[in-house]
Amino acid sequence: MLHKTYSWRKALKDPVYFAREFLEIEPHPGQASWLSNSIKPENALHTGNRWGKSLCQAIKIMHHCIFKIRKTKYNTAGKYTAVNVSITLDQARIILDKATGLLKGKRILEPLVTDIKQTPFPHIIFSNTAVFWARSSQRRGEYLLGHDYDYCNFDEVAFEPHPEYVVNNVIMMRLCDRGGILDYTSTPRGKNWFYRKCLELKSHPEYGYVQSGDTRENPYISTEYMQRKLKTLSQSKIEQNIIGNFIDDPDQVIEEKYISQSTSLSGGLSLPRENHQYSTGWDLARKRAYTVGITLDVTSKPYQLVCIERFQRDWKETFEAIRRRKKEFGGEVLIDSTGLGDVVVEELKDINARGFNFGEKGGKARSELIANLQKEHALGNIAYPYIELPEEDGSLWSLQDELRNFTWDTREGCDAVMALALALWNVRRPEQLVLVLEPRVERI
Repeated sequence: MLHKTYSWRKALKDPVYFAREFLEIEPHPGQASWLSNSIKPENALHTGNRWGKSLCQAIKIMHHCIFKIRKTKYNTAGKYTAVNVSITLDQARIILDKATGLLKGKRILEPLVTDIKQTPFPHIIFSNTAVFWARSSQRRGEYLLGHDYDYCNFDEVAFEPHPEYVVNNVIMMRLCDRGGILDYTSTPRGKNWFYRKCLELKSHPEYGYVQSGDTRENPYISTEYMQRKLKTLSQSKIEQNIIGNFIDDPDQVIEEKYISQSTSLSGGLSLPRENHQYSTGWDLARKRAYTVGITLDVTSKPYQLVCIERFQRDWKETFEAIRRRKKEFGGEVLIDSTGLGDVVVEELKDINARGFNFGEKGGKARSELIANLQKEHALGNIAYPYIELPEEDGSLWSLQDELRNFTWDTREGCDAVMALALALWNVRRPEQLVLVLEPRVERI
């Protein structure tokens, strides 16, 4: 029997050849393009569902681990280490499991694997000492700490709740000692952080590569199934989940263009000014939430956010902060009184604070408040600077990110959004008609 010959030298330089000859996988043209071109320090792949991202990354990680793809000057940095990261460990191990499946039964590759372990996290150990880990990004990347990596794939990064912190404060620091490569792979989810990262990499081709992918590139997807989906899905779902394009998230209350517009119109935070009028909204903390107070200068449009506080304190200190802000800026004060009723209003009657109960009118009050926030953004009547505040764990909270992540169904982690909405409600003309947009399911 004639034995097939393999060119290890060619496989080292050509991951597509490696896939075909060593893994017996024929990448479709889109996958081949990604494998050949995603060689920059940062690479981003945004595709429709079932394009074959997981298979493609399993091939790439196998290639990196078997050949220890890194600059030779880092060869003394220790054993080669690759990691697939995602929002949950189950999601992270999908690519590792695919890699395991690709190795099984491959006469020339199986001897290159020393062991496959499930603890403390799933990982593959290669005979050349390289290791491929699957790890979760939960707890703001805590499970990635204490290790250096030569290669990292951040899988489904568009669904990560704290992407900027995990990438900049954790992953980048784990890659820098080895000049490691970072890939971002995901189906889009609105124009969020992943979208902005792709724009950044496109504008800096010297260190970034970006590729999109249409589900229909995958030859193993049923043509009949795809035709049925194209007829039944909305155009926005087709754009995002099949074509792999970035579109505005239909569940996002404040569109990205309005957040960008409001940020660009800002004059920055400022002290009180004589003859200026102010409006303040306070969303009060419950359980693990934050108390947030936002003051707007409403002398003219666009209304400028000039002061913000975000904290977790006892009630006495909270009331003192509210009184202090009133003394400093004056103006109308509207406070979230949901669940506390007249207690808060009674406590702060000395500053004529008014209460707003989100649950009034069968929950319609909250919807009206949010609709007004949405309307004022669309009209260009609100401006705020880019705001970041430190949290106890060392991470950064951003007003803009909270606005981007806010949907009609959001109930937690929206304290600043509600404080801003309350401050805007103060200056709403009573005769103004409010278009109340209910949550998406009810709108349909």
